[in-house]
Amino acid sequence: MKFIRNRMLAFGASSTVFLMSTMDAANASGTTVTGNVVTSISLLPQLVKALAYLAGLTIGLLGVLKIKDHVENPSNAPLKDGAIRLATGGALLATPTLFDMIISGTTGTGGAGAVVNTMANISFVGGP
Repeated sequence: MKFIRNRMLAFGASSTVFLMSTMDAANASGTTVTGNVVTSISLLPQLVKALAYLAGLTIGLLGVLKIKDHVENPSNAPLKDGAIRLATGGALLATPTLFDMIISGTTGTGGAGAVVNTMANISFVGGP
């Protein structure tokens, strides 16, 4: 076991040295790295939306199948199991819409938004 661990450490070190020696100096600059991170993170909402749709459809389908099992044999499959799965699937299917509402509400792209530029824009009802 110790022999295998030592071989894995040696392989990891040699592959790290190889990758570092083949990297271009321009690719290692801080602005390029941060640009790549920003580009990668900008695609994260679409990934979360796609995963939420996929999980919502899957769990909703499992809920329908569990309710079908309850209809066929009520003593072995309680109704609450299917109902919980249907509710969870519905919540996951609503998640992308909620994300869009939150993003448009905080950035001001979908209407008035929640962006306040200066304190002069804030007014209180009933104030002087």
